[in-house]
Amino acid sequence: MSGPPLAGHRALVTGGASGIGAAVAARLAADGAAVVIGDIDHAGARAQAERCQGAEAVHLDVTDPASARAAVAGAGPFDILVNNAGIDLAGVFFGDVTPDQWRRLLAVNLEGVFACTQAVLPAMQQGRWGRIVNVSSEAGRFGAKADAVYAATKGAVIAFTRSIAMENGRYGITVNAVAPGPIETPLFRRLPAKAIEKVTAGTLLRRLGAPEEVAAAVAFLVSPEASYVTAEVLGVSGGMFLEM
Repeated sequence: MSGPPLAGHRALVTGGASGIGAAVAARLAADGAAVVIGDIDHAGARAQAERCQGAEAVHLDVTDPASARAAVAGAGPFDILVNNAGIDLAGVFFGDVTPDQWRRLLAVNLEGVFACTQAVLPAMQQGRWGRIVNVSSEAGRFGAKADAVYAATKGAVIAFTRSIAMENGRYGITVNAVAPGPIETPLFRRLPAKAIEKVTAGTLLRRLGAPEEVAAAVAFLVSPEASYVTAEVLGVSGGMFLEM
């Protein structure tokens, strides 16, 4: 009988203290990976690590490349990276966005993906094997009213995903993205009730998704079954078809 599908692999999950990241960390640990949860909320990361068999926690500020390098140097090397850390400005129309808010979303949602990917790639290239999954959003593919900056950063993550996949296929590294729709997380629940109802009604399945359903998509993309899948964006949105 074969062992867990990810046995022998080491995975870094950013923003893994809560929400989708916590579910991803738990799923990859259950699949046999040695999981390290990186989060600016170190206490939350430690608490989630205790809930995941054999997981570890490191303090990680994805907006700081030095922090990313230190986390990888101290807890790596990694052959699986899940760039999940992200923030939102839901409900803020573009005309009301401040320059500081714009820069903050770029720093977390896009520059964080850059910093962590650049930190893990050398070891993956040397080992000639790696799996990178970036958590984007359906907003990054279709746009989002009253959330233009978030949509812009997540669209950039998709372009980044495909470009890094093009550069690294020769090393046996696959790079993919998942694009969640409305997922039941504390971040999403900050929206007004009417907005949540509208978004839910705009899915074919007429319900919110669970973080575990996104985690299952991530687990597939890093598994042996997805060894010929790269530069792809996998939607996990219940068939969302209306504007957000």
